[in-house]
Amino acid sequence: MANRYSTSYRMNRVLRDDRAALIVPIDHGLVWGRVEALEAPVQVMRRYIPMDITGFMVSTGIVKQSEVEMAKNSHLARVLAIDAFWPTSAPETGTGCMAASVEDAARLGVDCVKMLMPWNVPDDEKINYCKRIGKVIADADRWGIPTMLEPVFLNTPRSPEIITAEMEVARVCYDLGADIIKITFPGPDATHALCEELDIPIVVAGGPLSGDAASTVDDIRLAIEAGAQGVVVGRKIWQRPQEEAADMMAQIAEISRGSFTRRW
Repeated sequence: MANRYSTSYRMNRVLRDDRAALIVPIDHGLVWGRVEALEAPVQVMRRYIPMDITGFMVSTGIVKQSEVEMAKNSHLARVLAIDAFWPTSAPETGTGCMAASVEDAARLGVDCVKMLMPWNVPDDEKINYCKRIGKVIADADRWGIPTMLEPVFLNTPRSPEIITAEMEVARVCYDLGADIIKITFPGPDATHALCEELDIPIVVAGGPLSGDAASTVDDIRLAIEAGAQGVVVGRKIWQRPQEEAADMMAQIAEISRGSFTRRW
């Protein structure tokens, strides 16, 4: 009972009942190293803390280097990425591994752990992922920490076929025991279908910088109107000029309240 209460407490920090989550991911260096506009991740964090967001997606190193900032802003949730895949440019030969444990997450005081679920990998790598994820979910249940899983096809252009395939992998994540599923925006109809089919929260990822600011904001509005319980948007925001990024965040924050309906 105590563990379930802890999970509920943490889930409600990550996904609030008064608005859609607005999570800024700054964990990209774990996989890609020195990412443009994220060369100094804690400086990026400091820039976004005063904005109307709900939390950050982070790596272990960022948690350690931002303890003072986050202690002063304890209303912001933290989602810890605990695995990685190298190289993302070659999923047919790359491999995934754990970068931190659930116990590490509990010790660091974060609110949620996040793992990748790449599916355009060899069958033996899929087996390894299912084993790792199964163990993490069991450990996370014992520690009372929710698990976010991210179905993804690495280094693959998005097409209707890939979007359909990602939705299939989202179902695998559900059956493995995910508490939250993070999926790259598949369009409003597919988002609505996924939210209707799976009785757990769906959050939508922004993906790489593309399009103009207006199209990014509109996609986020469509995702939340379709039932997404939050958005995880980074490169589409912080790789833009700072003034433009701040204006986008203000618009998205307004959408996160006005277009939101809690579904869990």
